[in-house]
Amino acid sequence: MKPSVLVLFSLILAATLSACSSGGTATTRKLTPVEMLAQVRAAGQIGIELDVQPLRDPQVEDLRQTATQAEGRGDFDGASRSLSQALTLVPNDPDLLQWQAELALVTRNWAQAEQIATLSYNKGPKLGGLCRRSWTTIRFAREARGDAAGAAQAQQRVPGCAVTPPVRM
Repeated sequence: MKPSVLVLFSLILAATLSACSSGGTATTRKLTPVEMLAQVRAAGQIGIELDVQPLRDPQVEDLRQTATQAEGRGDFDGASRSLSQALTLVPNDPDLLQWQAELALVTRNWAQAEQIATLSYNKGPKLGGLCRRSWTTIRFAREARGDAAGAAQAQQRVPGCAVTPPVRM
């Protein structure tokens, strides 16, 4: 299994287990940045749409792998540096921008996370997993900054990223 898949699985498992409570308390606790990251990435996985990946420049692909390895070690700043280098080669790549936004989220840079996720959404597809990840990132960034209304508005945009299957007769 690839290290990136293991990291993603670990993050999702941590978020899932953290949602389990031992008692019936009515209080809700705030998610940690790592739990937020797991939920953002999980939002990108749900759906039935076809995910088409473009051919990538080998240098960009090397930087993506370096970022994946750094993130797997918990070196979010190192991963961000690798993504910044990749973005100098392919400016405005929505997938790289979203990944950068997720790293800003996990390092508690809420304003930057929202700004970059918004840019990713504006430059990227308006349907599918990347769209859901962008709006989920925006939601968490707004929640963390205390903007409940803005977070609710972002959450309402997530279902709009779904691709409706064709009606078959």
